[in-house]
Order: sequence, then structure tokens, then C-alpha cells
Amino acid sequence: MLLSYLKIAWKVLLRRKFFTFISLFGISFTLMILLVVYAFYDHTMGPHTPEKKVDRLVFVNRMTVTFKEGGQNNGTASYSFLERYVRPMRTPETISISSYFGSTAAYVGGHKLDVDLKYTDGQFWQVLDFDFLEGRPYTLQEVKEAAHVAVINERTSREYFGAVRGVVGRTLETDRVRYRIVGVVKDVPGMRFNSYADMWAPITTGTADAKDPNYFGNCLAIMLARTPADVPNVEAEFDRVVAHVPVPDPKVHEKVKPHAGTLLASTVRFFNNNSGPDDGVSKMLGGALVLALLFMLLPALNLVNINVSRILERSSEIGVRKAFGATSGTLVRQFLIENVFLTLLGGVLGLVLAAVVLRIIDGSGFIPYTTLTLNPRIFAGGLLLSLVFGLLSGVYPAYKMSKLHAMQALKGGSK
Repeated sequence: MLLSYLKIAWKVLLRRKFFTFISLFGISFTLMILLVVYAFYDHTMGPHTPEKKVDRLVFVNRMTVTFKEGGQNNGTASYSFLERYVRPMRTPETISISSYFGSTAAYVGGHKLDVDLKYTDGQFWQVLDFDFLEGRPYTLQEVKEAAHVAVINERTSREYFGAVRGVVGRTLETDRVRYRIVGVVKDVPGMRFNSYADMWAPITTGTADAKDPNYFGNCLAIMLARTPADVPNVEAEFDRVVAHVPVPDPKVHEKVKPHAGTLLASTVRFFNNNSGPDDGVSKMLGGALVLALLFMLLPALNLVNINVSRILERSSEIGVRKAFGATSGTLVRQFLIENVFLTLLGGVLGLVLAAVVLRIIDGSGFIPYTTLTLNPRIFAGGLLLSLVFGLLSGVYPAYKMSKLHAMQALKGGSK
């Protein structure tokens, strides 16, 4: 029966090619936009290198100090603050403290090479999962000794040394500091701003004063929970610790409120400059869902009108089927299958268009080292959106078709 419905659906699509083209264009264009947006989200928040264990990671990247007379200071935490209050925590399996990347310059044959440099501790390489093409990460001992060693990405290796392989042990000089290369990793996408850099060096070789008592600085902490289920326990211990953090100046300041959260929560909080107890994730996801539904509503309504027109053209066919005993439920199932078949065709076309757009974005170099792809999660999301689209645009026409009286349908009636 299903095969018969699909054959009928195909014949119906070929009957009015112009309407079919309009329907497929609306569906595929809408799904293409949604899939491109979802690809960006997955590329930023999904379990990708080097944050493969994203469901176990907790980030501390915001700091708020409120004033007694009103107002507050927002920013990122200092190394000394994170070392004093986050490092001693016992719930996480591993804790890493690193700086945000900063731009430096290296010179190759008189040519300036911009290098984004990030300072990290040795635990950084235990918390995150980089893909090493050659060599190794620097060790805890090398960080303790402030050894001038570094890990670079493949782009920097290629442009500075002219090769990706065979550079371990060679020296790279940036800002008049010479570093011995111990490892080369695959390029990290710029959208992974917690781990992104062109070059990573021990935090003890940085220019920031690790003993500076200021609460604000240029660092973040990444905590690795033992299991995904243990993430709330890590956040709970962090809240207990920071509840006893003294204010910098009791005469001026009222409260210190650093924040910890998952990759999504910390990213939303970071870009919203959010210092409240609510991380804003629920609000953001709710807004995104409403926008997606509104974006799908217009082509869905257009498809409903087209489907209703198709129903009126097929009224005699419906009358014949009802005269031979077809029930309203049977007709509803048939039309929904036809409509879902159409939307799945549009979904496949939308996936193809999305793949083309993502390839163009990757090739533009607009975002450093971006590799936007339609992985299985995005592909499954596209199919799900197609099914939702098919149901949204097919329920009313199917219901209208099922209610046509057999005699009236045979006469070509529509009321």
C-alpha cells in the first residue's frame, strides 16, 4: 500500500510541474537556511576537536564584582584568582587554567606572519583532545620550569617552516622570544574561542604576573568532570567555593560572582555579558525555536494553499475512492504520505544546497580554520525538519480532503 501511495505521489508531482517547482523551492530554501544555521551551532557547540568531551567540560570565563552603591564590573578572571579558588577543587577530574589568545608577530624572510598565541598550563592537554600531526604536548614539568617550548598548528608550521612534518625540535621566534617546537596539531576552528590559537606556550613564560592579586585578568579555567552526570556536582562545588570569596575592597564592593557552566551556558553568558544567576540558555533556545517556527510558517502556509488547490483538482478521484469504500482515515494517510514525500524531496535538495553554501563559507576564509560539514547529526536534523514541515503543511489539506462528500466530490464540488 505504501508503494502505491508513493507512486501516486510521484504522478501527482509530475502533473503540475510549476506548482511542484514552487513547493520544492520553498521547502529546500527554508531548510537550507535552517541547516546552515544549525551547522554553525553544531560546529561551535558540538563534540568536535579539541572539545570532544564537551558533555564533561565546565568553563569559568566570566567574573562580576558588584558595588555597594550600585553598578558592577564584568570581565574575565585573572590567573591568580583561578589558581587560588578553582585549582584546589576536588570534584573535577582535571582542571586547566589558560589565557585567551593574543596576537603576536613572527617574521619569515622579511614577511610578517600574524600568530595568535595562547598561554596554557600542562593540564590543558589533558582536558582537551587535540589531533597531533607530529610531536607531543609540553609537560607539567616543562610548564613548572618555564621552558620555552611550544605547540603550533599546521597553518603556522606550513607558513613559518614551509612544512607540517619534520619541524619538531626547530625554533620559532615571536615577539623576540624563541620557542622550541615540541608538537604540531591540526588547525582549531576560530569559533572554538576557548581553545583556539595558532600557537600554545607554557603560561609561566607569559608576560602576565601570576602573583597579581587583581581578580580581573585574561584567563579562563576549564574543568573536566569525571562523567557527564557529574557536571552538576562540579558546578555545585564551584558555587560553594565562590560563596566565600572575599570582595577586593569591603568598603566599596558588595559581592564577587564568578560563573561556571557548560560550553553552551558559558558561551551565551560570555557574549551576553550576563552576570545574573540565569545563564540565559533557556531564553536563547526558546527564542531560536520561535524564530525557526516563524521562518517555516510562511512556506508552510504557501504549501498548504498549493495542496488545497491540488485537492480541488482531485475531487473526482476522491469521490470515486469514497464511493468504493475508502474511509476518511485512509484518505488522510494517503495525502499525508504524499505531502511528506514532497517535503522529503525538498529536504534532500535543501541538504545539497546547504552543503554547497557551507563549502563556499569554508573557502571564503571568513572564519579562521572553519570546516563546516553536514555530519550525521545535521543530516538527521534535516530529515526531522522535513518531516515536521510535511506534517505542518499537510494536516489541514488532508483533513479538508477527507471531509468531502462522495457525491459532491464526484460532481467536482469543494464545499
